[in-house]
Amino acid sequence: MQGTVDGFSYGLVTPLVAYLMACLGGALGLRCTTRSLRVTRSWRPGWLALGSAAIGSGIWTMHFIAMMGFTIERTPVRYDWLMTFASLAVAIVMVGVGVFIVGYRGARGTALFTGGTITGLGIASMHYLGMAGMRLDGQLTYNNFTVAVSVVIAMAAATAALWAAGQVRGFLWSVGASLVMGLAVTGMHYTGMAALEVHVHGTSDPGTGGSPAELLAPMLIGPLAFLLLAAVVVMFDPLMVTGKPAGVPVERKPGIPAHSAAPRTVPRPAHRPALRTRRPLAHRRSRTPQNR
Repeated sequence: MQGTVDGFSYGLVTPLVAYLMACLGGALGLRCTTRSLRVTRSWRPGWLALGSAAIGSGIWTMHFIAMMGFTIERTPVRYDWLMTFASLAVAIVMVGVGVFIVGYRGARGTALFTGGTITGLGIASMHYLGMAGMRLDGQLTYNNFTVAVSVVIAMAAATAALWAAGQVRGFLWSVGASLVMGLAVTGMHYTGMAALEVHVHGTSDPGTGGSPAELLAPMLIGPLAFLLLAAVVVMFDPLMVTGKPAGVPVERKPGIPAHSAAPRTVPRPAHRPALRTRRPLAHRRSRTPQNR
């Protein structure tokens, strides 16, 4: 039997809070990615890892806050703990791969396309893996076309956000990019939910798994605490707040005087042995008439 699906049990409260969480994670992650482009290579992995974890935690928290308002008529919904937190790990790892590609190869061309594609696939994988962790007395089916649309939205949103992070145009630029990214990620979530159809069996109550209310506590204690810590790091970094470009990356500055001074110092000792080598040539010329 067809089950009635309601994704807005609490009205607009859960969509708005979910959108704000996606924006917060996106803003912190994009600022960390921008910051990584201005530091030496020794500091770059740390900033990129922090940005990846912020984006992954933000979209994961967004997903399950939105799922607070998801109900199915005639059957309660529970969640498998292992599958739920596995979706968090998948989000952080796949987003991290895309962010590291852009952080080291630049936000343009093939690197941007590859990084945005992997990041978008990570967002979509997190969503559908989290949906696979649902436990209910019924069967979930999806409309393939709508699922494909949701994946394309995730990939386009991730590519646009990574491109904006690579522009290094200041704090307001990153805030605008995070708002767009939050809107696209939230839109991807509800597009994927629109592809869902539930066929309820009506035979028993699923006894395994935790209820949505039971999942709210670890979500607030874990990922939200991490996002708060990342926000503190961003706030106390002056370059992250002002967003003023450094003009020349830090890692290139030591190389500039080295290349410019090399032509002045190296050729000087090279001329001295050249003067000494001319003397044997003169003796050879003077000996040639005698040999004849």
